[in-house]
Amino acid sequence: MARNIELLLVESVENLGLVGEVVRVRAGYARNYLLPLGMAEFPTESRIAELQTARVEAAAKADALREEQESILGKLGGIVLTLRRPTNDKGILYGSVSQRDISDALIQGGFNIGISAVRLSVAIRRTGDYDVPIQFGKELRESITVVVESESVIEEMADDTPEDGGDAGVETAADAVAEEAAESAADES
Repeated sequence: MARNIELLLVESVENLGLVGEVVRVRAGYARNYLLPLGMAEFPTESRIAELQTARVEAAAKADALREEQESILGKLGGIVLTLRRPTNDKGILYGSVSQRDISDALIQGGFNIGISAVRLSVAIRRTGDYDVPIQFGKELRESITVVVESESVIEEMADDTPEDGGDAGVETAADAVAEEAAESAADES
């Protein structure tokens, strides 16, 4: 049977507590993660008093961060994010749209959203509309719509062709001979 032990957090740990808090955790979590990484130690009255100012500062930072996250989520309401990806003829993506892709697109759009805030259960592998939750912490949550559209390879090829018929980028042997003849004539004169 696992027993819980009390530890003093030396630094803030997400989903556990702020620096200076005394928390109860399972022995394995303390032994294998918190103590070896120096995130926590066994509490003493003097050490709790030392970390009191750090706790106040961490609480102020956490409040400021929460306000920023609330404002970001307020702006996200109703956002439709459109991503274009290459697909086959059945609408299946060559690759996928992941949390990183969505986070990068939101950052380019001016929203400071990290990868961990994008809660995508599985990567998107088909074209279509998807509701993707953006979540900070336990309570702050908003959904955005991600539209994945096909980026046709044929359309790209059509966009890359020059206006004069499409063979400007291809040099034939006859063109090379004619060019050499013109250069040698210019050198002789």
